[in-house]
Amino acid sequence: MDRRWSGEAKYQALLRVAQAANSRLDLSSVLEAVAGGLAGLVPIDLIGVVTHERERVRARGIYFPSAPRGKAESPAAYVQRFSEASGGTGGSWPHTPFLRDAMEGDRRTLVLEHVTTDPRCDGSGMKEVGAECAVLLPLTMGDEFVAVLVVARTKPSPFSPEEVSILEDVARPVTTAVANALAFEEIQKLRSLLEDENVALRDEIAATAAAAGGIIGVSPGLREVLERVGLVAATDSTVLITGETGTGKELVARAIHAASPRAKHAMVKVNCAALPEGLVASELFGHEKGAFTGALERRRGRFELAARGTIFLDEVAELPAPVQVMLLRVLQEREFERVGGSETLRTDARVVAATNRNLEEAVREGKFRSDLFYRLNVFPIRTPALRERVEDIPILAEYWASRCSRNIGKTIRAIDESAMAALRTYPWPGNIRELQNVVERAVILARGDVLGLSDFELPSLGPKVGPPRHDGPDDDRQRIEEALATSRGRVYGLEGAAELLGVPPTTLEARIRRLGIDKHAFRRRA
Repeated sequence: MDRRWSGEAKYQALLRVAQAANSRLDLSSVLEAVAGGLAGLVPIDLIGVVTHERERVRARGIYFPSAPRGKAESPAAYVQRFSEASGGTGGSWPHTPFLRDAMEGDRRTLVLEHVTTDPRCDGSGMKEVGAECAVLLPLTMGDEFVAVLVVARTKPSPFSPEEVSILEDVARPVTTAVANALAFEEIQKLRSLLEDENVALRDEIAATAAAAGGIIGVSPGLREVLERVGLVAATDSTVLITGETGTGKELVARAIHAASPRAKHAMVKVNCAALPEGLVASELFGHEKGAFTGALERRRGRFELAARGTIFLDEVAELPAPVQVMLLRVLQEREFERVGGSETLRTDARVVAATNRNLEEAVREGKFRSDLFYRLNVFPIRTPALRERVEDIPILAEYWASRCSRNIGKTIRAIDESAMAALRTYPWPGNIRELQNVVERAVILARGDVLGLSDFELPSLGPKVGPPRHDGPDDDRQRIEEALATSRGRVYGLEGAAELLGVPPTTLEARIRRLGIDKHAFRRRA
């Protein structure tokens, strides 16, 4: 008796095949392991796995030592090349009815002793690769047909009954390995597809953000803003952007400038609230040498620097009354003089102004000139608060997570559902600026590649400390004092009064000075 068929030798061979096959995930490696495990027991020249589709047979894995895979060639490219060389198209062949019925219908082992002369094999691809004899074994799991294992020789040496029996025994553990490999292949395809879709989505978001001056979102309120930006950008009309702090008013201004014929020239920004009252006029209109103490040389103002471009007046409601008059003249006559000078200068700078205050209320209170308001309010654009754009929160959060993770060298794949639900329900008094800060903090704190609820530190605001509203000075004072009490007099930093109110610290400092609030008193009370 041939010692190859002894019980112990057969058992050891099957064990080697099962261990080798189930230790690999890609199908080509599985087949190579099976061929290696059968060496010395059942000589074979070719082994492959094919799956049945509706009208065609598709090769999924091939091991053919006589025509090996190239070093730089992927398994998929090798299967494609092999299939086309054996008469296939796109890695597949038309179904051979006899072989399909034998495999899927009867689910029985098929022994082909003379492939080259057997008409049942016409069009199957086996003749083209030089197979002389072959064994086809259906691989099934329970009642489910998985694939077909094709084992062939290129020499006229038919498989003996003992060899066929060995192959049938081998098919059982190989079925699991093949099913796992096919599942892994599908998972990799899906993963690659999802990654491509994610990259495409991020590219689309980035492109959309770039096209819209960095504005991201799909909500109806934001679409209306972008529509108005598109309508006014090509004109020279003065624009007044209103909305709460942190809603992206500067981004809207930049989008207007970028889409305008002035885009090749500068957009000059002025934060009117951050400038000391005595220097606002000098900053906007420039000054002559000796105009005031410290004016050691002539200095051009922002309106001159914005020639042929755009000047963005942020926090325009904070302008002192004398400067309001000067600005009104610029809007009406397009001319001004430097502080301490007599030469009349002209400007063609386009004016885009922004405020988070109710200018109509300020006009009624006598704190803002009505004629200036009407000159500024030629084309108003209101930026919606983030709580009015709930559908944009996931897009913004994912965008900032991706951007922040790249900046600090981390990999963040996603934000889990529980965290995203919390982000959607949080009222965001600081709007987009607050969301950006919260997401950046979460990326820094994250220990994994998915941001969870525990990574987000959403500030716990007192019941009366909320976003800035368009109310009177008494309400403004009350909110600022409540925020200072909560922060123990601290304006800047994490959970400082500026963050609690959702305003820039420089803006808050200007309001504290204007209202005559002693922030140090809150430190003494603490």
